[in-house]
Amino acid sequence: MSTKNITRPQRKRSFYTAISIITVIAFFCFWEGIVRFGIVSEFYLASPTQVVELFISKLSNEAPDGALLVTHIKVSLTEALTGYFLALAIGIPLGLAMGWFYTFDGLVRPIFELVRPVPSPAWIPLVIIWFGTGLVSKVFIIFVGALVPCVINSYSGVAQTNPTFIRMARTYGASNWEIFKNICVPSALPMVFGGLQVALASAWTCLVAAELVGADAGLGFLIQMGRRLLMPDMIILGMVMVALTGVAVTIVIAFIERALVKGMRRGEDR
Repeated sequence: MSTKNITRPQRKRSFYTAISIITVIAFFCFWEGIVRFGIVSEFYLASPTQVVELFISKLSNEAPDGALLVTHIKVSLTEALTGYFLALAIGIPLGLAMGWFYTFDGLVRPIFELVRPVPSPAWIPLVIIWFGTGLVSKVFIIFVGALVPCVINSYSGVAQTNPTFIRMARTYGASNWEIFKNICVPSALPMVFGGLQVALASAWTCLVAAELVGADAGLGFLIQMGRRLLMPDMIILGMVMVALTGVAVTIVIAFIERALVKGMRRGEDR
């Protein structure tokens, strides 16, 4: 293909892609340089190559924290995704119902508004008393953190439904439940999926706090062990793996969102 056939938007995208790649490479080179040349002590910051070396080592070596990296990832994914999906299963229907059924909203909203401002880590002492320090306690903390965005976004999605559609449905004799099911819920989907992304970020944020509750494995535990052992490379490795696993789950959710929204639009076109 000749350069004449390349459109202006394509050239812009290529330029921004190149700039992004150069920026990332420059960042890691700078990071490597300030550690390698002693500008910042290795006691305070590990270099990227040290983090990579530890990553390779942790794939087959349990020392010094007592578990392989794959084990840490599996434990954290189990805890985070269990709490996350529980929050979706409860928070989305709850928010949708609160947004449409006024009686239900009046019953639930006062309790929700009391619980909503309390940060998830504040539940840790009570959770230890209730559930001990096992899986249930960690899942509960993550669940509480992810629940709020699910409820709020689902509620807002229903509240922003086009009133013209609602009036038209009433004109044709649709019942309250039919309007909710066939108009409000599909209309709320974009906001609902926005809530899923926020809830996922909240779940991963709560993960480290959740694994403070007597954990013996997990990425949050890996970070804590890095702090106790004064190993910055272990701390950074834990942070990087939290970020990468979070990005992977985000990509899956975005793919599902595109598929559902596309399917909804095709149904509307028919």
